[in-house]
This record gives sequence, structure tokens and C-alpha cells, in this order.
Amino acid sequence: MTELNPEFTAEAQRTAKGALPFAIGEMFYSRTDKRGIIAAGNSVFQRLAGYDWADLIGAPHKIIRHEDMPRGVFHMMWGRLQDGMPTGCYVKNKAKDGRYYWVFALVSPTENGYLSTRLKPTSPMLETVQGIYAELLRRETEEGLNAADSAKALDELFRAQGFSNYGTFQATAMAQEFEMRARQLGHPLDTIQTRFLDMSKAISDVAEETAGMTEAFRAIRTVPMNMSIIASRLENAGGPISAISVNYSQMLEEMSSWVTTFVQGDKCVFSKMRGAIFEGQFLSFARAIQAEMNSEFLKHEAVYPDSIDVAAERARLEAREKDFLQKTAASLHNVEIEARRFARSVLDMKRYVTGLSSTRMMCKIESASLAESGTELAGIVDQLDAGQNEIEARLARIVELNAVIQGSTGMLRSLF
Repeated sequence: MTELNPEFTAEAQRTAKGALPFAIGEMFYSRTDKRGIIAAGNSVFQRLAGYDWADLIGAPHKIIRHEDMPRGVFHMMWGRLQDGMPTGCYVKNKAKDGRYYWVFALVSPTENGYLSTRLKPTSPMLETVQGIYAELLRRETEEGLNAADSAKALDELFRAQGFSNYGTFQATAMAQEFEMRARQLGHPLDTIQTRFLDMSKAISDVAEETAGMTEAFRAIRTVPMNMSIIASRLENAGGPISAISVNYSQMLEEMSSWVTTFVQGDKCVFSKMRGAIFEGQFLSFARAIQAEMNSEFLKHEAVYPDSIDVAAERARLEAREKDFLQKTAASLHNVEIEARRFARSVLDMKRYVTGLSSTRMMCKIESASLAESGTELAGIVDQLDAGQNEIEARLARIVELNAVIQGSTGMLRSLF
């Protein structure tokens, strides 16, 4: 039994006041009421906390809070929980003897309180988060940030790391921790997890392709002005060029509007789809974590105190797992809806690109008809060729990536 393993006792003596060791295969949980008072937990939780059961049950959960934890982290977490959102969070806890231990905690609201399931973090993300927390704690101390302002600063620090919001961060972190743990334990990921990972990779690649396409748009924004200049030099012969310039300018405005609708802001097509995918990824891994916690719970039934109703706790844990599974299915439905909207939006973009192709062809025709006078126009045609070729290639890649997402949703739908 891990809780009584003498290897950990010896290691604990060697690391007094330092890190408190626990095995990567161990998972533990605690349950509180709505006020944060501990109502139950498993034996790993009790062992790491270092308190007797009589001292834990009925105590505030902050009894294990470490002073290195910024207040803003808890403000963010409690805000999300009060809005009914399960939350994944790195937490540094403190045992009774002063030693510490890091966990990745999956915290979710229940009917009468909160349930927190934890695993040992081992991915490189932990080091990144430790740096973020240290900076946040410094600002709380030196700048006097209150909890709410600290939570806002935390969001900014995560955005600086490339995460669009906390939901994207927690989904990424949970997947990395679970994958790292599974690899070390020799456990494969299930189909639901791998499919959501495929979709999150695809939507991240869409972001790169869209950014590149936006740059290609910017590179050809000067084309209408240059056309107008050439047309003015050609006098009467420049009439067709001037008309093409006006038409091209209008198309660029429409394409710019499309880009704004597609990728800019939290309500855009891309953001909604990305949010749905990462939410589903988070929930799918949450379900897997809770399922493993449930299977581990009864292995150490003999060491639970009489004050814990083991059967009732098992029922609560099973209810959490079922809830996460249902929420994953609901999130998958949202992904399907957003993927269809995404596909329709890409079709609109294809029509704009077709219009650009027509403009490019007209420019080529006019360039050829103007002979030596069309030299400058030929340069514009070359610019259009390069810009449109890149736009078309990136758009084709976006279509492929959306097909990956839709294919994954179809596969997952058959599992629910």
C-alpha cells in the first residue's frame, strides 16, 4: 500500500522542510462544503497533508495553503467555480510539518460544495507556471495588488505566454500533465482524448495559416493605389486599369471585413471554434482523471475513518465522472456547430479569392495589350501572382484542417 510505503517515510525524513515526495501514479482528492470546509478525502490526501483525520475533517481547506501561492490564483479559481465552471490549476500546498508539494488540481462545483482531484505535475509547464506565480507574488507584495487586480495580472501573464485565455491554458496544461504521466506509467490515451488533441492541433495550425494569410493581404493592399498611379500616367489608355483598380479596392475591403469577422475578437468564428475545441479537450481529460480517481478510491478503504461514508463518497465520485462525460458530449456538439459555421465562412473567402483571380487575369490582359507601356503593370501582375498564390495555398490548408476537425467530430459522435 503506497500510503504506508517505508520508502516514502525515509525520503520524507531526508527532505524535511523541502519537497514532500509522492509517486506519480498516486491520485488524491478532497471534498469541501460551499464554505471550503473539508468534508472528506482519500488516504493519499491525508498522508500528504500530515494531519490526523480528526484534525482534517471539519477544518478549512486553507489549512494546507502555502504562502508562496498568489492570492490572484485563488481569486480566479473561485470566480470560475462560482460561475459553475470546472477549473484546472497548479497549486503549491503545505503539509503540517512545513514541507510543500505541487499538484495539478481539477476542481469542480458539486451540489453541496466542491471536489478537487489532484495529480503530480511533471511536464515542463510546471516550471513556466512557477515563474508566473513568482512574478505575480512579487507584484502582490511590492505593488500591493489586491486579489481581483492580481487575477487580472495573472490573465495577462498567461496571454503573454501565447494563451488566448485561461480556458485554453488549463486545457493545454491538463493534457500535457496527463500525457506525461500516462507515458511514464505506460498507459495509452483513449480515443476521445487523442481525437480532441488532433482537433486542438488543427485549430492551432489554422491560427498560423490565418496569420500568414492576413500578412499576404497586407502585402497587396497597395496594389489599387499603384494601379491608379499607372492609369493616370497612361491617360486615355488607362481607363480600364482605373476601373480594375476600383474593383480590386472594393474586393480588398470585403476581404478585410471577412478577416475581421473570422479571426478578430472573442466572438469571431475562429475564437468560438477554438474555445469549443479546447473546452472539449479539457473536459475529456477531466473525465479520464476522475475515472482513474474513482478506480483508485476503494483500494485503501481500510484506512478511511468511520466519519467518511465510503459508499456515499464513491457515489459522489462516480457522479463527477458521469457529469464530465455528459459535458464532453455537449462540448462536442458545440464543436460540430462551430465547424459548420467555420466551413461556411471559408466558402465566402473562396468567393473573394475567385474575384481576385479574375482581377489578376484582367490585369494580365491589359498588361499584354499595352506592350512597352505595360511594363509597370506587369510588375503589379507579378505581385498579384505571388500574393494570391500564397492566399490560395493557405486557404486550401485551412480547408484541410477543418476537414480534420469535422472528421474527428464524426468519429467521436459514434462513441457517445
